[in-house]
Amino acid sequence: MARRSGKTDTIAAARRPQVRLPPLVAYDGGGLEPDGDYDGLRFEGTDLADESGPGARFMDCALDGCTLDRTALDGARFIDSVLTGIRGVGTSLAGASLRDVEVVDARLGGTQLHGAVLERVLVRGGKTDYLNLRKARLTDVVFEGCVLSEPDFGDAQLVRVEFRDCVLKRADFSGVRMDAVDLRTVAELDIARGVERLAGAVISPAQLMELAPAFAAQIGVRVEA
Repeated sequence: MARRSGKTDTIAAARRPQVRLPPLVAYDGGGLEPDGDYDGLRFEGTDLADESGPGARFMDCALDGCTLDRTALDGARFIDSVLTGIRGVGTSLAGASLRDVEVVDARLGGTQLHGAVLERVLVRGGKTDYLNLRKARLTDVVFEGCVLSEPDFGDAQLVRVEFRDCVLKRADFSGVRMDAVDLRTVAELDIARGVERLAGAVISPAQLMELAPAFAAQIGVRVEA
């Protein structure tokens, strides 16, 4: 929640993940397993397309350049891990938990994260289309320098979430609850639905002018020359 200190408006900053990976062991390619435990492993260029590992736990892991097309990881847990250059269409992470995780230069489409819990997560660079975060809970999450095309935040809860130098295209904020959400440095802010749910967010004066017609429409004000 924005708070006033003297003459300067401030907003609580998101706490970023501090991931320090130990020496890692190469993944042996044995295939994912439901409820599997993967500790201290490096998945490098691994093709995990169509693999199934619901409920799996990844702790102190690095996934570099992995393919995640249609990979089923519902309810999986990622802890103290770094995902770099991952690629995937239709990856399912519904109900998953990500804590102290960095996602760097990902190219994803149709990723399912509805009902997921994200805590201290950094998403930097890359492009994600049709990201489903409906009813998810995001706390201390930073989207930085990335492109989010048609992300769905419907009925999600966002606490200390920052969108920095990124692009939001046709974002759906329907029913969202926000607390200390920083949108001021978004390069392109395009809200398809839910502009009335921005209570708890901070925007720039320029963004206010751009969103003014949408705000006016929400309260039934006609703007005519």
